[in-house]
Amino acid sequence: MPHRVRDTREFAMPCMIGVTSGMAQTPQTPPALFDRALLHARQRRAQAQGAENFLLDRVAEDMFDRLAAVMREFHAPVDLWTPGEGLAALRARLPSLQRIALDETGAETLPLAPDRLDLVVSALALQFVNDLPGVFAQLRRALKPDGLLLAAMIGGDSLTELRQAFAAAEAECEGGVSPRVAPFADLRDIGALLQRAGFALPVTDVDRVVVRYGNAFALMQDLRRMGATNVLIERRRAPSRRATLLRMAEIYAERFADADGRIRATFDIIWLSGWAPHASQQQPLKPGSAKASLAEAVKKAGKE
Repeated sequence: MPHRVRDTREFAMPCMIGVTSGMAQTPQTPPALFDRALLHARQRRAQAQGAENFLLDRVAEDMFDRLAAVMREFHAPVDLWTPGEGLAALRARLPSLQRIALDETGAETLPLAPDRLDLVVSALALQFVNDLPGVFAQLRRALKPDGLLLAAMIGGDSLTELRQAFAAAEAECEGGVSPRVAPFADLRDIGALLQRAGFALPVTDVDRVVVRYGNAFALMQDLRRMGATNVLIERRRAPSRRATLLRMAEIYAERFADADGRIRATFDIIWLSGWAPHASQQQPLKPGSAKASLAEAVKKAGKE
């Protein structure tokens, strides 16, 4: 296994998003980016061959701690699309946790009745969803008032080094660039989508993990063992040329190696949470409801 050094610092302050006034209309379904049936097949293959779970294990531990801080009992919880048995340890706290696994079709229509759940959790699955606004809207409808959504997904600048190295190598060796690394959602985008789906008190933050490898091929082997290789519908179907792969590894080492020669790979884990609205939750003040104006307060302070 490659030697890893993990950067556990939080690189972004929690992004607090205001309470929404209601659920927006569902937009037109966007074009599909991901072949989710292929994703299912690759995840199954990874599990059968011995999956690499260091990121998933990190997320599972963090999720346990975040739920413990909520200090609430959950009686109707669901685990949505977490790969393998990634949240198995969470069942010690939530024995009633039901799992919705990604099926062989990759369908994004959820078998959930309205107002039935009090908790939905998901670990490292939502980054491969084609219609994320639609999935958020389905989860919002499935949650009881004051029910909680807590999820972690890959996003932000994840694998930016690999993306740049592949783009440079293909431009140099093949005269063009093909999509190799999936586009990842930004922190602010996720907060806005939660708000648009009608979640109250939505919050997002980022855990940046920097992993070091001996070379780019060791990183790619880990991605295969995570079941996280390229599932873009517009991916290049022909096998990569050996010359291109070798040049990619050279560029990666030239641009993203430390002094000891080991390369860096960035993974941004976006954490998101939101609540189904309930009267007991903190509400924003209505415009014009303040008892005293800022101008009057400033005048009073100046006289004192």
